[in-house]
This record gives sequence, C-alpha cells and structure tokens, in this order.
Amino acid sequence: MASRDRTARVAVLGTSVQRSRNERRPPRGRNPQVRRAILLGLVLLALVLLTISFRSPTSGALHSVQGYGATALKPFQVAADRVARPFRDGYDYLSGLTSAKSENAKLRRENRQLRAQAVAAVDAERQLAELKTLVRFEELKTFPNQYRAVNTTVISFPGTPFAQQVTIAAGTNSGLRLNTPVVTADGLIGRVTNVEPNTAQVTLLTDPESSVPAIDVTHGVSGLIRRGPRGTFILDRVPKEAVVKKGDVIVTRGTIDRRLPDYYPRGIPIGDVLSASPSDIATFLTVQVTPYAHFDSLDVVAALIPTK
Repeated sequence: MASRDRTARVAVLGTSVQRSRNERRPPRGRNPQVRRAILLGLVLLALVLLTISFRSPTSGALHSVQGYGATALKPFQVAADRVARPFRDGYDYLSGLTSAKSENAKLRRENRQLRAQAVAAVDAERQLAELKTLVRFEELKTFPNQYRAVNTTVISFPGTPFAQQVTIAAGTNSGLRLNTPVVTADGLIGRVTNVEPNTAQVTLLTDPESSVPAIDVTHGVSGLIRRGPRGTFILDRVPKEAVVKKGDVIVTRGTIDRRLPDYYPRGIPIGDVLSASPSDIATFLTVQVTPYAHFDSLDVVAALIPTK
C-alpha cells in the first residue's frame, strides 16, 4: 500500500497541469477600444451639458443640480481656500518683494541719471555766465588793443599744494604760444609756459617764481607783482618815498621799451592795494595787493593772442 500511495503521489506531483485549450485570454486590443469609447462618451456628455446650460441660463433641472452640488462642495471649497491661503499670500509677498526690488533699482538708475543731468545743467549754466562776463570784458575800453581772446576751459588743476600750474583746453591750433597771457573776467591769472596742439600749461601768478611788471594807475607807481602771504600779492620794488594808498588799482604795466617787449599787454587788472607801509629794515615800501581773480575756482579763462 505504501508503495502504491507513494507511486500515486509521485504520479500526481509529476503530472504537469495543462490548461484547457478552451480557456483563452482576452484580446489585448479590446482595452484601448473601451477607453476610447468611455472618453468619447464623456466628451459627448460634456457637450450635451454645455448645450443645456446655454439654452437655460437661469433655470432648469441642470441648474438645480449645479446648485445642490455647489452647496455640498462649499465646505470643501472653504477648507481648500483656508489651506491654500498662506501659500498664496507667501507667493504674493515674494512676488511683490521681487517687483519692489526691481522697481527700486530702476528708480535709483533714473535718479542717478537725473542727478547727473542736473549737475551738468548747473555747470553749463555757470560756465555760460562766466563766458558772458568774458565777452563783456572784451567789449570794455580797457581790453588791450591789438589782441583777441581765445575763450577756453580749465581741464586740469594743481596736483599738489606746491604746484601752481593749470592745463587749459586750447593750444597752438588756437594760436597760443609760449608766454601767452591768460586772464579771467576778473583779471590776470598767469601765462602759458608749455603748449601742445590742443592743450597748454599755464603758470599762475601764485607761483613763487612768477613776477609781473605792474603799475598803480591811481598814483603812477611801478613795481613787480610777486606772491605774498595768505593769498595776497606784493607790489615789490616800490620806493619808500612813493605814494601808494589802500584801494589803489594795480594793473599790468605793459611794454615801455620796444626793444624789451613785455609778455603782458598794458592795462590788465590784477588787484587792489590792501595796505602800504614803510619799514625801517626794508629798502622798499611794503605794499600788499588783493587779487581780483579767484585762483581756487578757475573754470573759464581767455588766452590773449596778438592780432599782429
């Protein structure tokens, strides 16, 4: 019996179970067809509902169903709105912050441009006023004869307290030469000591090596204008017996002897006498002169070019 049962069990286990030929799997092409049919049906249903809704905009069974549905879904809508509100507020805040930063940067650029334009306008207006003053100076009877003015601007100032030269935007192409006198509408400031085609270096009267033959037009006393203390000039070489008083006008003396021509034409204003006093230890009279020109704010100047 044992052998028979074992044989039967082995026979059963060893027997392969075969499916019936009648059991067949569903065809693979049926599922896509079903999905397409369902999608088509949903599209048709949506078109029908839209048509009904448009034909009965204010009443009808469809609107009643919509009302019931909206009432039933309103709690969910309120809950979803409360959940989404912090995220929506955060997004609006970040979006507004980014927009504000962009707008702020744009306004700063516009502000810089407007400030630059305003500064340029103020500077141009000031230069125009100085040019008008120079033109009026050229029309005066005291303007030196046989000279013409080349109006230009100062483009470089002294780099150190000991340097007393400026650079102007005119050179040999405009008729400037060495020793060409340079003035402002107020008075003499110096002469050209180095010249290029389009620029020239002007050594100011405040230079320690500068000296200008000058005359007190009030009393006819001659001397040499040199640099003095605290922004003043000294009318040097004035005899002690000469009469010089406070307020006398000092101008350039100009050429006296044709064989020894002076750099500066006669009559260019230099300054007023501040004080005149004798000294027991000095050979000459001590005469301090306040200059007319403002050497610390030079901008528009004129170079005097001989017409002959």
